This record gives sequence, C-alpha cells and structure tokens, in this order.
Amino acid sequence: MTTTEGGWTLPVSEGELAGLTRELHEAHQDTLPAMRAGARDLVEEVRARGADGPRDLGRRRFLLGAGGAAAALTLAACSSSGSGGSPAPVAGSPSGSASGSPSGSASGQYTGDLKVVALATALENQAVGAYQAALDAAKAGRLGTVPPAVATFITTAMGQHADHAKVWNSVLTGAGKPAITDVPLSNQPATLKALGEATDVAAVAKLALSLEDQAAQTYLFATYNVTSPGGIATAATIAPVEAMHAAILNYVLGQYPVPDDFLPVDKAAGPGLLTV
Repeated sequence: MTTTEGGWTLPVSEGELAGLTRELHEAHQDTLPAMRAGARDLVEEVRARGADGPRDLGRRRFLLGAGGAAAALTLAACSSSGSGGSPAPVAGSPSGSASGSPSGSASGQYTGDLKVVALATALENQAVGAYQAALDAAKAGRLGTVPPAVATFITTAMGQHADHAKVWNSVLTGAGKPAITDVPLSNQPATLKALGEATDVAAVAKLALSLEDQAAQTYLFATYNVTSPGGIATAATIAPVEAMHAAILNYVLGQYPVPDDFLPVDKAAGPGLLTV
C-alpha cells in the first residue's frame, strides 16, 4: 500500500494496480475490431432504413441472446458494491428519460437510435473530461501525491473513453448528423463542481466510479432497448470495458468488487439528460 502526503492510502499495491491496468488495456484492444465493425453496421442500418425505421425483431432477439446476454453476464462479473451487493434490475426508464424524449432543444436533432448514440457520445466525452481534469489537478498539486500507478490508470481509462467517443461520433457523422465534441448533459455542471472540490485521489475516484457505473449500466440498458442490431452489438462490446473501469476504481477505493447475479440499471442515463 502507498500512503500519500495528504494521508490517503492506496489500498492495493502499485504493482497490483499496474497489473489490473495492463489487463484493462489488453481487454480494450481485443474489443476494438468488433466495436468498429458494429459501428459500421449501425451506420449502414441507419442509412438503409432511417433512424426511426421499423424494428428488426428477428435479428434483434438473436443479438439480445448472443450479445446482450453476454454483456449482462460480463458486466455482472465485473460489477461490485462496497456494501457487498447491488439491487436487482429495476423496471421502467433510466435516469433522465422519464418521458422517453430528450430535454430542451434536443427534440429532433438526434432521433430514434441516434438519440442513444448521441447520449453515449456525450457520456464518453464527460468521462474523458473528468479524467483530464483529474490529471490537471494532480499536476497542479491539488490532489496531494498521486501514485504513478493511479496516474497510469487514469490515462489509460481516459484514452479508452476517447476511443469509444470516436466510434460513436463516426456513427453520427456517417448518418449525416453533427459530431458531439463537448458534454451536452444536464448533469455536467454538477460534475464539474464536484471535480473542482476534490482534494485527494479518493474524491476523484468516487466521482469517476459514479460516471463509470452510469456508463456501464446505460450500455446494458441500451442492449435491451435500441432497435438496431449494429447498435446492440456496439453497446454490448463497450459495456464490459466500462465495467472493468468501475471494478478497478473499487479496488482503488478499498471496496473489493463482489460479482452480482444481476447488474442493475438504476444508474443508467436516459436521452432526457441530453441538452442538444
């Protein structure tokens, strides 16, 4: 364990954290071909039938069995709870989607499955920004001493979120929609405020964990609610990587990950969180 000058202690050794980060990098690299292929399929589907086209139920059911179920099992294996368990999946809409429609001026720019793609892109951008803000704060000395292994994990996770955002943006631009390069989410001001108030690694890790849990559960929710087989496949490919981020952050916080029989979706974001 490493104790920083501010009194915060990294609960695992830096060697263990470095090993987990290497495994995370390898897992992400393994997903890239399938992730990009799924995105290409999604673009072709959107072009062929339009973002609001009819559901392809036959292929969708097949992919929910092969892709969605696999994602759910992988996410359950990676997920964790500091209290030793998580609630079962909840019924109804995820956070930010009570009405099933986007908020503010979001009505119409992104529709159908592209609304979910836009949400996913914004979530990935939010994570990239949060991790970059953490690195900037560490460099400025506002977080006390940051163990090198923690900085390596942050850099690795940030790069993976950037890869995910790039793939989702390729879908938007391929469908003739504008790319999302900022964070058009209604919870972004609160996220930035929390980042600004963080004074140690633990505070940043807790915030990052909340973002990772939200992303992983949003992707799981998407595998059961988007209409496009390509969209389902892409979400199912990315979701386990997000769950691995969350699992490692739990180790950083001293919360040993406990596998869940069912991953909940109560923290999943909905399109209503979008502000564009």
